[in-house]
Amino acid sequence: MPDPTTPTIRPQRERAAPAKALHKGQQTRAAILDAALALASHMGLEGLSIGALAEVTQMSKSGVFAHFGSREELQISVIREYHAKFEEEVFVPAMKKARGLPRLRALFDGWVRRVTVELDSGCIYISGAVEFDDRPGLVRDALASMVQTWHAALEKAIRFAIDEGHLREGTDPQQMLFEIHGLILALHHDARFLRSVGAVQRARTGFERTVGHCAAPAPTRKAVRAARR
Repeated sequence: MPDPTTPTIRPQRERAAPAKALHKGQQTRAAILDAALALASHMGLEGLSIGALAEVTQMSKSGVFAHFGSREELQISVIREYHAKFEEEVFVPAMKKARGLPRLRALFDGWVRRVTVELDSGCIYISGAVEFDDRPGLVRDALASMVQTWHAALEKAIRFAIDEGHLREGTDPQQMLFEIHGLILALHHDARFLRSVGAVQRARTGFERTVGHCAAPAPTRKAVRAARR
């Protein structure tokens, strides 16, 4: 049996063709996913079907089916694609900020911006939760896993803020996460459903109140002098 770490040498022509075909296949799959994500944003994950996607992409049903195999796999792929874009737009930029409140604020600000961009389409995390909250299965599991991954990142940022002394000791990270998530749900509801003017600012005000409630007390002059000694 050949060593799997050793590359297999093949004629140049044999290696080039499959690589080119794979690249084209990846491009086609990416284009289908983009169209599927746009459909799901407006119609929900349950609105996705191989037939609807074939019509939008002007492909045959068999062509779309070949890339996903089933409607369920298509839905799961859309969830993963949405999560990847969410991570790129919200999580990655925030990681450039210093640990503690600067990073936590950046995560919340990015989340708010994402919600405002999605006002005319919809957040798959939120709409998907409504669609699949009482429907066990692989699609629900995939969606819950992505949301839990995001929540874990936020909770970690809150714990760093405690460690850095920006939030007081004894702050409950899960409670703070719950309240921050509640602000986003309220923002989505009021801004998208009620078209309420000022919803974004109210969400930001709510965040600052939550942070202020948990903020560590400023050191006294006496404590500063003692620390310097």
